[in-house]
Amino acid sequence: MKILVNSEERDIAGPTLATALDELGYTCAVIATALNGRFVPARRRAEVILRDGDQLELLAPMQGG
Repeated sequence: MKILVNSEERDIAGPTLATALDELGYTCAVIATALNGRFVPARRRAEVILRDGDQLELLAPMQGG
């Protein structure tokens, strides 16, 4: 299926958000996820089903000052 990941079209095979993150190489990364504009907690990623055309935003925390 095709989804947008941070505004870039990607082909994803996995049916869930968790499997898509694995496929995209974010297995160990500490990130925040939003699907179609709604925050998805890490504990729910395995149960969130992706659909063709979904928009996924991935955000990594940054330190600085």
